[in-house]
Amino acid sequence: MLKLLLSVLLGTFMSCALAQTLRIATFNVSMEAGNYAPADSALSGNELFAQLASGKNQQINNIAHIIQIVRPDIILLNEFDYTANDEKGIKAFLTKYLNVAQDQAKAINYPYFYSAAVNTGVDSGLDLDKDGVASGKGGDAFGFGLYPGQYGMVILSRYPIDKNAVRTFQHFLWQDMPDNLMKTVKNEQGQAWYSAEAQSVLRLSSKSHWDLPIDVNGRTIHLLASHPTPPVFDGPENRNGKRNHDEVRFWNDYVDVQKASYIYDDKGLHGGLTPSSRFVILGDLNSAVDNGDSMKEAISALVYSSKVIQNIPHSEGGRLHRPTDIAASTYTADWGLRADYVLPSTYGLSLVDSGVFWPEPDSILAPLVKDRQASSDHRLVWVDVTLEQ
Repeated sequence: MLKLLLSVLLGTFMSCALAQTLRIATFNVSMEAGNYAPADSALSGNELFAQLASGKNQQINNIAHIIQIVRPDIILLNEFDYTANDEKGIKAFLTKYLNVAQDQAKAINYPYFYSAAVNTGVDSGLDLDKDGVASGKGGDAFGFGLYPGQYGMVILSRYPIDKNAVRTFQHFLWQDMPDNLMKTVKNEQGQAWYSAEAQSVLRLSSKSHWDLPIDVNGRTIHLLASHPTPPVFDGPENRNGKRNHDEVRFWNDYVDVQKASYIYDDKGLHGGLTPSSRFVILGDLNSAVDNGDSMKEAISALVYSSKVIQNIPHSEGGRLHRPTDIAASTYTADWGLRADYVLPSTYGLSLVDSGVFWPEPDSILAPLVKDRQASSDHRLVWVDVTLEQ
């Protein structure tokens, strides 16, 4: 924790002295309705918003406390339920929690934010999970969810978001990715898992993929945010594992001008980033290079790409959580995986520092990450970068 505290002080000083040094973070905050309702109860999708309105939920207090300690300039929140009503959604989190000092931390303000619809809980009209019923929920939605907006995403920023230039890829069809793995999803009899009708409508992104240009004192950084489906909760056909692979692969293609021509956004604009673009790929990618159940090719290509800075954030708390696991200091989830990433581009950015917020067991901050009920089963991951060129 000493490293983090010193880095916070250094980051604060450098943010004053050099306004173009930024702390960028990702945090799967587990702020979805299932956290705020009795077990096995039917979810309406409003459970989170009631807790936000109260300003008194301890789990959300702890999440805000963590953010206030690390103090990122820009942060992606995964698993923050989406609502079109910002007042009861993200604005309530800002005013009732982040703008209020938690314990000994200082309040923090994010004047800019972005939230948009996601595919979770949106009815496909088809029986995608092959349970014999087209229920419109869970595995039959375009992205797994029991109601529209479950497991959504939010970006908070101290710098302006160019909302006119934002690109979303919620509706991009999986079948339109060249050499996609959807066509290899087969049942035990070797037949295509997805019918021709399903293949014609199934979207690649289980939530969404976003390209958000952030204006940092006249210079642009593209935040490439997503939250691919977990590569589990399926069967031998591995439909979730293959979708996760292609959701991760999307960013590999998007930042490669030689591969991105097939990509189109929700406004119909084709192509990806130009080579002279600063970017940061971030989010809970539900995939790791060395362990876990995901297919490794896409995440390996992303992590070891020449287009991103080679860096693995660490924490002492993570190491002590699994002391016999040599990779534990790199984990970002308490169930033992590097699942969450902040990957800055080699173009236009230089790495200053990085870390995972995971206090040691004897730290006074340890209760903030005791378990999922304390805050989340994921840890906040941060990277400090300086803008170059």
